[in-house]
Amino acid sequence: MTGLSTLLIVVGLFLAGGVYSFSKQKMPRSVIVLLAIASAMCLVAGVLRIQGIWE
Repeated sequence: MTGLSTLLIVVGLFLAGGVYSFSKQKMPRSVIVLLAIASAMCLVAGVLRIQGIWE
């Protein structure tokens, strides 16, 4: 189970980097918001799986 948790956290951090990059490039706000939501969901899911709350 920790493999999937690690993958979720890595993808979440990758998307967070995309949010930062897109905001620096002045991309449309809707794209930035969608990436931020996806990043937060991946990070939260990964942490919850590590803690054993969500299986």
